[in-house]
Amino acid sequence: MDAYTQADLREFSPRHGTFVGVDSDGCVFDTMEVKQKQFFHGRIVRSWGLAAVEKQVRQAAEFVNLYSRTRGSNRFVALLRVFDLLHEWPGLSDSGAGLPRTESLRDYIDSDVPLGNPSLAQCVSETGDAELARLLAWSLEINAAIERDMTPIPPFPNSLRALEAMAEGSDVIVVSQTPEEALVREWRTHRIDHLVTVIAGQELGTKTEHLQLATQGRYRGDQVLMIGDALGDLRAAREAGCLFFPILPGKEDGSWVALADDVYPAFLNGTYEGPAQDAAIAAFEDLLPEHPPWL
Repeated sequence: MDAYTQADLREFSPRHGTFVGVDSDGCVFDTMEVKQKQFFHGRIVRSWGLAAVEKQVRQAAEFVNLYSRTRGSNRFVALLRVFDLLHEWPGLSDSGAGLPRTESLRDYIDSDVPLGNPSLAQCVSETGDAELARLLAWSLEINAAIERDMTPIPPFPNSLRALEAMAEGSDVIVVSQTPEEALVREWRTHRIDHLVTVIAGQELGTKTEHLQLATQGRYRGDQVLMIGDALGDLRAAREAGCLFFPILPGKEDGSWVALADDVYPAFLNGTYEGPAQDAAIAAFEDLLPEHPPWL
């Protein structure tokens, strides 16, 4: 089929009385650590000439992308946080390592465009900015390397049981900040794309925008459930005024069992909102620190 567009969200036609948005990387698929450590972080070192501080780059990138409250962020937002942490790292700015400039990246993130390769390519074309061109080359190289070299990683086993149940009882879409091409390839490779109506990636806006565009005026807030493994997913749910269930990092399969057996049925009968959701969110937030151990 053709690429998904914002019209697929704006013109979403409900078939059920409830709606579920589900994140993909690290949530349905156990891909977060592999993608970040094998494809993202080494290319940060090479693209910005940071071999002299590779250890610190990898520590910062793993903290930002995997083990903290910024887990699951858009790749460009996450990269800026990595660079900021390197500049804040005690003694690193004075080491002569040549830390990256961040002005162009920060301006791009602060613009109103959806953060993704298409909008970045347009910015490069319009401005000729060398730092944005480097950023685009890095991002495109990651996508190409993942497509070429990454062995398909199956979904978490119990996620399938939950997804099948949700597809029968609710309208389900993917809500992600991964590029659409990679999302579609993963969902089709594992033959589960039929379980969702729309696969929304970074090109269609933020996760909050995905949820708002697809649900506002169609469902009440307590009829919408966002499922994710990062605080950005929780924030999107809150901004969209809907419910949230976390897939706990490191405890993913148990989370999917709980979702299939207890949480999704409770969501359907209207008893998940309240103490049950509060307890799930509290356990989730406790897993993800805000500050790195070296600061």
